[in-house]
Amino acid sequence: MDDIHREPVTYEHYEHVRGPFFHGTKADLQIGDLLTAGRRSNYRPEVVMNHVYFTAQTDGAGLAAELAAGDGEPRVYLVEPTGPFEDDPNVTDKKFPGNPTRSYRSTEPLRVVGEQTDWTRLSPEALQQWRDRITAMADERAEIIN
Repeated sequence: MDDIHREPVTYEHYEHVRGPFFHGTKADLQIGDLLTAGRRSNYRPEVVMNHVYFTAQTDGAGLAAELAAGDGEPRVYLVEPTGPFEDDPNVTDKKFPGNPTRSYRSTEPLRVVGEQTDWTRLSPEALQQWRDRITAMADERAEIIN
């Protein structure tokens, strides 16, 4: 999709966006499980998130899985939104023009419909660089639009 002519995704206008959609986590989930809002942020653990986040890019979900809190194995799940969703304002037009990461969020649950196993794992060095960026963001008190 050409981001110059991209239609913004809002709770009132989201039907034009097609999956598949993915969610990265270290949780061990089963098909049919629901992912819900109300979890602590992976980037600022003192913040409880009002949304559940997902993407249309497997490697984006893989990055989220590797950065997720916890000791479990990083996993990428194929998910279906159960209600309306919007562009993730933490990246859309804030860090990247348009929504090239195809990142979204919803206040409604996501249903797990499968697990995606063919995503690109980060090298230990690249993962550490991402963790360092997140620490720097937290130190700078970067705003999370919740």
